[in-house]
Amino acid sequence: MRHILIWVFAIALLTACKTAKDAKDNPGHSSADFPYIEKFHEAVRLKMRGQIDDAISAFEGCIAMKNNDDAVYYALSELYLMKNDLAKSSEYIAQAADLDPGNIWYIQEMAYMNFEKGEFNLAVNYFEKLLDYEPRNVEWLYGYAESLVRDGKISDAIKAFDKTEDQMGLFPELSIQKFQLYVQLKEWDKAENELMEARKLFPEDPQILGFLIDLYFQQGKQTEALTFLKQLVESDPQNGNAHMALADIYQQKGEMELAMNEFKLAISCTDIDLDTKMKVLITLYESDFKVDPAIYAILDALISTYPDQAKPYSIKGDFLLKDEKNEEALNAYRKALEFEQNQYPIWNQVLLMEYQASKFGDLYTDSKKCLEYFPAVATVYLLNGIAAVQIHEYQEAIDVLSIGKDFSTGDEVMSSEIYAQLGEAYFGLNKKDDAIKAYNIAIEKNKNNTLFKNNFAFRLAQYNYKLDIAEKMIDEALLLESQQSNYIDTKGLILFQKGKYQEALGYFLNAQELEPTDPFIVEHLGDAYFKTGNVDKAVSFWLEAKVLGSNNLVLDKKINTKQFYEPQY
Repeated sequence: MRHILIWVFAIALLTACKTAKDAKDNPGHSSADFPYIEKFHEAVRLKMRGQIDDAISAFEGCIAMKNNDDAVYYALSELYLMKNDLAKSSEYIAQAADLDPGNIWYIQEMAYMNFEKGEFNLAVNYFEKLLDYEPRNVEWLYGYAESLVRDGKISDAIKAFDKTEDQMGLFPELSIQKFQLYVQLKEWDKAENELMEARKLFPEDPQILGFLIDLYFQQGKQTEALTFLKQLVESDPQNGNAHMALADIYQQKGEMELAMNEFKLAISCTDIDLDTKMKVLITLYESDFKVDPAIYAILDALISTYPDQAKPYSIKGDFLLKDEKNEEALNAYRKALEFEQNQYPIWNQVLLMEYQASKFGDLYTDSKKCLEYFPAVATVYLLNGIAAVQIHEYQEAIDVLSIGKDFSTGDEVMSSEIYAQLGEAYFGLNKKDDAIKAYNIAIEKNKNNTLFKNNFAFRLAQYNYKLDIAEKMIDEALLLESQQSNYIDTKGLILFQKGKYQEALGYFLNAQELEPTDPFIVEHLGDAYFKTGNVDKAVSFWLEAKVLGSNNLVLDKKINTKQFYEPQY
């Protein structure tokens, strides 16, 4: 519409200029006409220099001098349109049309102007006038049809599009528009026929195939939809949505190998955004109890398509974890962190997996890095503190846990975990009274936590310190969980430290029966045998503890000298 208006305006200006020249040369004009003609020329020059507001002022000055020149009103309409003032533009073009109702260009402008304003019934009337003037004008036919559609006159719009088709011939976009109108009228057979006729001329057009497939899906015609879907992916192999739809059908039919192949092709297509692909993969993840090995080819295709984004690595980590491939899963999550370090769920997964795998060196490093991004998350302080304790950085553990406890306010369980680790760190520095205070707070906050009580008792037994408190703690733990081998071992160690070797031996034997491969329990059993006078059995169990991986620094010395020495770790 705009390019037509500019051309018409140029013609109008040329005509106006010629008129002005003739007026000066023609002795038939009076000198009274000259001020108007000069003002008009001034307005034209201002408009051509892009001085829109000044041009408007000049043209309005023309109206003040002579209010029946339709060219001036048309010029003002065009200028106000440049300022995006549709109301003013409409007002002036209407006045131009009133002054020259037979001007076809004014009628055209009124038609498009009313269309833009949403006055579709008026637009229809003006387009009808245009088509009376030139029935075969394709642009007007198209505008007329669109106006009818917007005015809710669907059947009339189809007839108008038919006339357009008669002038231009059949082409996909027009067939699709007619198809959509038939769908609105629920005339399904005509809708289908419209697309089938278009396919005769454009058999490989993906848009036609796509709309035809949608129609069949809406009508529940799965067989027909599947047939055309196969044709669509052949004619448009980069149509990810088509591959996705085909995969969905195969999945519903239980043909998983075909479904997975289509999912892989869809994932590799660029017309589907990453978030949509992720939603599909999450659905696959949640729908199957067991991981289909074919999924890894799909995940690798996703990574190849988006090698510098975290989400593909993260979802691969989820599948690997579900498939119990923990080490590979951890590597995938770590890779995700290379590209997205401000996503706490990924950090959390990495840190928890490192903790569960006893990768305390990695946990120490990674949790410290995580705190740079999430300095107010108590869980990260706890995990960093645990790692620091395990690598014997006790003072650092105390420092970080002391900060972390301030962020655990309101979460008694988290707070108790932090205090328990503070107890471990203080024991590591041989600050036994501070350790006791920390453990007492942990237990007060979480009274039924038997693990805290066992660990507290075990540390006291190791240090041979306040054994009555230790025995009270372990007895409370065993009252709730009597078959925990490490709890039974702790009870035995307390009795051992109290010199009750025969009683301790009984507890160690019970513990070993429950957990025969625990190196601590096996070594303690050897110690009890030594103290009860059975040196050969003692050495035998010490040797077994060594094979099982005991990290007691004096174990070899015990074996070689056949003597008992206090353990060193």
